[in-house]
Amino acid sequence: MDYTDLYIDGGWRATKERFDVINPATEDVLASVASADIADADAALDAAEAAMAEWAARTPRARSEVLRRAFELMSARLEDFARLITLENGKARADAMGEAAYAAEFFRWFAEEAVRADGLITRAPSSGARIIVQHKPAGLAVLITPWNYPAAMGTRKIAPALAAGCGMIVKPASETPLTMLALMPLLEEAGVPRGLVNVLPSKRTGALVDHMLADPRVRVVSFTGSTAVGRKLLTSAAGQVLKPAMELGGNAPCIVFDDADLDQAVEGTMLAKMRNLGEACTAANRIYVHESVAPEFIRRLSARMAALNVGDGTDPEVDVGPLVNADTRDKVAAFVADARAKGARLECGGEVPAGKGFYYPPTVLSQVPETADCVHDEIFGPVAAIQSFSDQDDVIRRANATEYGLVAYVFSGDFKRAMQVCERLEYGMVGLNRGLVSDPAAPFGGVKQSGLGREGGHEGMHEFMETQYISASW
Repeated sequence: MDYTDLYIDGGWRATKERFDVINPATEDVLASVASADIADADAALDAAEAAMAEWAARTPRARSEVLRRAFELMSARLEDFARLITLENGKARADAMGEAAYAAEFFRWFAEEAVRADGLITRAPSSGARIIVQHKPAGLAVLITPWNYPAAMGTRKIAPALAAGCGMIVKPASETPLTMLALMPLLEEAGVPRGLVNVLPSKRTGALVDHMLADPRVRVVSFTGSTAVGRKLLTSAAGQVLKPAMELGGNAPCIVFDDADLDQAVEGTMLAKMRNLGEACTAANRIYVHESVAPEFIRRLSARMAALNVGDGTDPEVDVGPLVNADTRDKVAAFVADARAKGARLECGGEVPAGKGFYYPPTVLSQVPETADCVHDEIFGPVAAIQSFSDQDDVIRRANATEYGLVAYVFSGDFKRAMQVCERLEYGMVGLNRGLVSDPAAPFGGVKQSGLGREGGHEGMHEFMETQYISASW
């Protein structure tokens, strides 16, 4: 069965208005998907409210068992989800399989966390009263997910919301709604109650989300996407003083010191740069390499990038698929053209291939000047922009010179120095001699204008809970 209608109250609802989902590898229409309106949003809120009362009353262990079944079911169907991710997002099969496994892992992690919303009983030192602290479900949640990880960014929000005891409405990105819709029958099979999770694809995102955020039953808004959109959502959320969880943009520095293991640094940089074709807020955006090792690092990285096989991600031999749409590809091409015009040197790639599909080749730029646009904005594509440095304090200053603070990467053989540098970096996460920081067991999130709150780790479930304190004497 093709799941292309709205998913409301445990059933599929067709709409007159629909929109096309495009396969970025071929530019062909992949599916026509229902587009939700205000009435659909109200129906979803009603369903989530009705279902939440019973779900929140269940024991933590009962909720945990449902989440565990969801993990097992999704783990058994990774191939199916990976193929769907590739078709609507474009990423290569290996990358899509990695995302599917990562997405399933959130169900397992929060199955374990569901039973660990620990409270506290203690005695007030001055009054002698008992202080009782407990955590309760916050209320209905609106979850807004991006196109770059159509499975994982959904499960990273759905799983903790379920663990906390909340009902929810998921608004997936219009470019990639199919994966989230396909997840709903799996959740039904796992035992998620009818109406608790609703999915509303829509081309009228702004009006739809603003309407839901104005509803007094909604108490949490969780969003992954650009900082510009996050600011608008925070403004909308202010009216009801909603609890916001915002995972926003990034401009990640990757610092390679002269004492780094170059094999490790190149491998880590490849992972930090090319995971999901660079279409990730965690992607290494500004690569700073010590001048003494820069020539060798550039040679090795360029050879690795040039050797990647570009093509339709459904082909298991392909390493790099297309970008998600024409606008993203054209923006990447503009960044490269701007950097070259300002003096950057092209080491490999850099030319949009002819033919169908939103392809851009793995590209390495060296000698990128500070004035280049790609230094100050997310590239969101397979382009490694390299600058050199000689002074540790200077590179830390340059790394911190951005409004963003999501993630940074540091490669060094001197652990003491590396830790000192990590502590001076103004970022919510740092990969130390690693090109991958995302983990369901870790608190994912940034500082400054890269967001509010954390997803994953012990903190992830608490984004969907409120703390209640009771003062008592006995």
